Amino acid sequence: MYEKFIKRLIDFVLALIGIVVLSPLLLVLIILGAIFMGGNPFFTQARPGWHEKVFKLVKFRTMDNRKDANGNLLPDDVRLNKYGRFLRGTSLDELPELFNILVGDMALIGPRPLLVKYLPRYNEEQRHRHDVRPGLTGYAQAHGRNSVSWEDKFAMDVWYARNISFALDCQIIVDTVKAVVKRDGISSETSATMEEFMGTPDGVVSQWKEPR
Repeated sequence: MYEKFIKRLIDFVLALIGIVVLSPLLLVLIILGAIFMGGNPFFTQARPGWHEKVFKLVKFRTMDNRKDANGNLLPDDVRLNKYGRFLRGTSLDELPELFNILVGDMALIGPRPLLVKYLPRYNEEQRHRHDVRPGLTGYAQAHGRNSVSWEDKFAMDVWYARNISFALDCQIIVDTVKAVVKRDGISSETSATMEEFMGTPDGVVSQWKEPR
């Protein structure tokens, strides 16, 4: 009952309220993004969602389009300028996803929507992360974000999909606020964002332990 009906209603109402209340902030961020990013402040990209249905995710850009002499984009850690780091550190870059939630592509809480090219790289267990709508934040986001391995992150996602509840969603919101305040897990140990997922090698398993 909660997953099929109540959760979607809550998501719609809260997303609508969020858009209205935060509209002044959104306007300021649009203007600042246009200035600091040298043009379009938005980043859009195709992402797989519920049941692997592809939708267009929208965020505020955190990386500029600086290129090298050959016309190739510079590395992420170079294009991630100070303003982008601020957006990412405060998670303000995620605010436009409220519109994705409003139309039903996403939920407030759920596994983060990743890249379409990752779909054939998931094993059968990992694919279950798409059994629910992707979220603005999720269990993995609040418990390590980019600082944990892909295998641990996917294990958390699948666990959430199988244990979804109102109480769990409320706890994730609280844990997310704590993580944002502490600015935990913004980057991995070797990248400004997160290394590309190339698939889980045979014999490699998650070290994450389910909460009791």
